[in-house]
Amino acid sequence: MAVLTAAAFLIFAQAFMVAPILPQLAHSFHASPGTVGLSVPAYLVPCGAMTLVWGSISDHVGRRPVILSSLAVFTVLTALTGLVDSTGAFVGIRLATGIGASGVVPISLALIGDVFPYASRGRALGWLFGGMAGGIAVGSSAGALTEPLIGWPGLFALVAGAAFILLVAALVAGVLPPSTLPSCPSSLPEVLAGYRRLVSHGRGLRTYSYILLNAMLHSGIYTWLGLYLQQRFSLGPIGIGVALLGYGLPGFILGPLIGHLADRYGRGRIIPAGVALAALTALLLAAPLPLIVVALVIAVLSLGYDMTQPLFGGIVTDLPGRRGQALGLNAFFLFTGFGLGSLIFQALLPFGFAAALTICGIPALIAAAAAIPLFRNEQPHMRKDVMK
Repeated sequence: MAVLTAAAFLIFAQAFMVAPILPQLAHSFHASPGTVGLSVPAYLVPCGAMTLVWGSISDHVGRRPVILSSLAVFTVLTALTGLVDSTGAFVGIRLATGIGASGVVPISLALIGDVFPYASRGRALGWLFGGMAGGIAVGSSAGALTEPLIGWPGLFALVAGAAFILLVAALVAGVLPPSTLPSCPSSLPEVLAGYRRLVSHGRGLRTYSYILLNAMLHSGIYTWLGLYLQQRFSLGPIGIGVALLGYGLPGFILGPLIGHLADRYGRGRIIPAGVALAALTALLLAAPLPLIVVALVIAVLSLGYDMTQPLFGGIVTDLPGRRGQALGLNAFFLFTGFGLGSLIFQALLPFGFAAALTICGIPALIAAAAAIPLFRNEQPHMRKDVMK
């Protein structure tokens, strides 16, 4: 768990440190923030698409080789990112990094599903998602705070160095357990049939649908928070970093506790509350609030993510079928949602931040209300055969 949590921390730190420094990247490349902002979906969408491949591969060869190979590719490409000198090159290497890094976190989820029984899986997933949340917190705030000191290439070099140390430690210590491989599909039609069964299953369809919608909501808001803070409060890099300090901290601190509560009281009670919390924060950010309140709302937005996405991951590990495929599909919808959310919000920006945030918040409130009956069976006392 220590290795998986640290890897998730680094993956998400580098993913989320880009959005707050978009103004600095735009200045460096002599481009507009909107153009450089394409690097966010360029990383996230291929990352999501490739998880479908990694999931099936891990069912064949095991989780450990996929996780370590993907971590190695991530390390190299992150180090090379600091050497690019144009918007096109930056977007291109972010795309390649998304492909290379996409085998770490989703296959880590699959490995946890292999090792931990469902009744106690929430706490283990809480640690992993806590690492992700910690990476988000460090990437979004420390990245913006550190960039004026070491420059944006220095940020990527720092992450690459830490990833290299982790990779060496994981290889030397050999702490990742091998997977007991199930009978796996041997042809592309069988692989596709496995994915089709997952989305045609009632429990799988509603879970994957909410993973996609929830990711779109959070990414749409988060990606442009740096620009939002710059335009609304005239903040520089350090001010943006301070305002984002609370983002990711709730999950980093409370991730295992939220997972434990989900195991004890059921995911059906927490998920609707988490979706509603994120929806309300979108509407609050649309209002003319003072900076200190905005910073608190940003932290609450992060809590809404921590009350939903890890719990969706727990449900996915319990779906019928091959776990590698199930978790690959989970990451596909998650990262595709991240990418689509940033693009859709960007398309709404000409109407202003208040309008864009309101347009995102109202449908999310409706989705939160719908989640109450849709996830009512996700209770600890429910048998798997009634979770349809």
